[in-house]
Amino acid sequence: MSGFSTLLYKESLRFWKVAFQTVAAPVLTTLLYLLIFAHVMQGRAPVYGAVPYASFLVPGLVMMAVLQNAFANSSSSLIQSKVTGNIIFVLLPPLSHWDFFAAYVLASVVRGVVVGFGVLLVSMVFVALNFAHPLWIIAFAIVGSAILGTLGLIAGIWADKFDQVSAFQSFLIMPLTFLSGVFYSIHSLPAFWQGLSRFNPFFYMIDGFRYGFFGVSDINPGLSLAVALGCLAFFSAITLLLLKRGYKLRH
Repeated sequence: MSGFSTLLYKESLRFWKVAFQTVAAPVLTTLLYLLIFAHVMQGRAPVYGAVPYASFLVPGLVMMAVLQNAFANSSSSLIQSKVTGNIIFVLLPPLSHWDFFAAYVLASVVRGVVVGFGVLLVSMVFVALNFAHPLWIIAFAIVGSAILGTLGLIAGIWADKFDQVSAFQSFLIMPLTFLSGVFYSIHSLPAFWQGLSRFNPFFYMIDGFRYGFFGVSDINPGLSLAVALGCLAFFSAITLLLLKRGYKLRH
């Protein structure tokens, strides 16, 4: 396990060395979303009964930060290693594809959770929050960041240059995130868009995460967790297969 722990340390140290860019900047950006949307949409967007819109908004923004930064960690690390050529130093040691997968995904989980915790702490200065079910909050934060860390690996493996990773994030990750109920409850949408939202796996992660704060949600949290775990298993199987075959890594 020394190879796995060394690679995990290397990937964690990689983002922590530039924490001003990888942690502080996302926290500031998310705080700006909170201040602007909470002011503009307060009283205009129907949410959960007596829950103020600003309080409703915070869990969605926290989870959005968790997901986006988990994806950015693994995808940027892998594509950078491929472009610069130093991926060879990861491929040469006797690391199994399981070691490779676990180290990159766990490092992504660490970054996603650290950024999300930072957003939560700063948000609590401006907004009062409840923590109805803390274990649900932790579960969805870990599972969600693991899913996006895995997707980041898939993007990094598939891409040959930075532009392709950016396209993956801009045309897939960002739209799915913004259309997942971060800024609204899907019950405020027309029936067609409510049904369409249920095909977005990000919706289940954010809705389940929000349940941990308020004890209410648009979907049963057990179903949301089951969908999230199913997505994690599916994307993990694809990633492990790509790593085992050395697709776009060994050649």
